[in-house]
This record gives sequence, C-alpha cells and structure tokens, in this order.
Amino acid sequence: MKTIALLSQKGGSGKTTISLNLAIAATLKGESAVVIDLDPQQSAARWSRLRSADAPVILPGHGPNLADLIARARDGGADLVIIDTAPKSESTSLIAAKLADLVLIPCQPSNLDLDAIADTVNIATLAGTPATFVLNNCRASSGLADQAEEALAGYRLPIAPVRLGNRVAYVKSLADGQGVLEHEPRGRAAHEITQLFGAICKQVRL
Repeated sequence: MKTIALLSQKGGSGKTTISLNLAIAATLKGESAVVIDLDPQQSAARWSRLRSADAPVILPGHGPNLADLIARARDGGADLVIIDTAPKSESTSLIAAKLADLVLIPCQPSNLDLDAIADTVNIATLAGTPATFVLNNCRASSGLADQAEEALAGYRLPIAPVRLGNRVAYVKSLADGQGVLEHEPRGRAAHEITQLFGAICKQVRL
C-alpha cells in the first residue's frame, strides 16, 4: 500500500479536488483507494454522499487518529491512501507528511499562493518525505504558470510533469459526486488527471 498526502497551508489550493480525482483514477484502474479527509469542512465526505458508487472510500478523521485510519485502510486491503489535509494546520500536516510515501503540494500560479508555499515546503522538509509540486488552476492563455514554475524551481523540489488547467469540468464533476474521468472521460481535465496519476504511480511504484 502507498500513501500520498496533499499539503498546502493556504486554503483554496485544490487539495480536495486533486485528492478525489486521483482516487477516482486509481479506482478506475482497479485499485482500492481510500481518501482520509482531515479538513474540518469535510468536503470529501460531503462529496461521497452525492455518489451512488461505494468507491473510493472516504474516511473522515483528525490528525491524532491518522495512523489508526491508515492502518484500518491497510487492513481493509487498500492499495492507495490519499490524505486530504486542512490549511493552516501545521501539526496535522506534519503528521500526515511523516506517514506518507509522497507529499503533493498543489500551487496555483498566483503571488498569494507562491508567497505562502514556503511554509508547506518547510513541513515536507521537516518530515523528510519526498515532495512534488503540482501546478493547479492554470490558464492556457496566460504566462503565469511558466512564471510560477520558475519561482518554484528555487525550492529544488520536483514539479509534476502535467499542469492542471482552469476547467469547468473540475467544478461540475465534484458537484455531481463524480471525478472528471467519470464526468468527461475524453475531456482535457480527464487527460490531465490520467497523466498526473501515471506520474505519481511511477514515483511511488504503485
């Protein structure tokens, strides 16, 4: 079993969207995926109540019982655990990072996001867990994503080989209790998630 933690100390970075879509990607590949929802807003848990399908499994939780939830997922035969952390939660994020095989750090191409990214990088570094940036909500007609990638390069961490675009499909699919691979299987968002999931699988050897 592999464990991935989505970390960002800034709200609105796209952690839940990425977590759920990666879990759907794993499920459609025949893997057993569990998303542990540590965000007090419980967005992932609310999303799961919109679904008719039982997979992926969503487990609401808190930092102190995270290790037990991961063990529960492992005992249940999970192939992949994705931890969706809350913003502004350094202690819980550190616990999640230490228990993960890989930390994904979503970042939107904006000055506010780039200014806040250092705190998240520090948490991943302190945990000693490999970390990768994921550029999210990128506009095709803008050069901001290129500028953001140049800024992130200063942290000397890998950047995912695919950028996630600013696409309506991400919003509409979640509102319907789906992922983009279910909502528009041949759409651009689905292609992005497929590429990202493939890259992550190579990193963690899933």
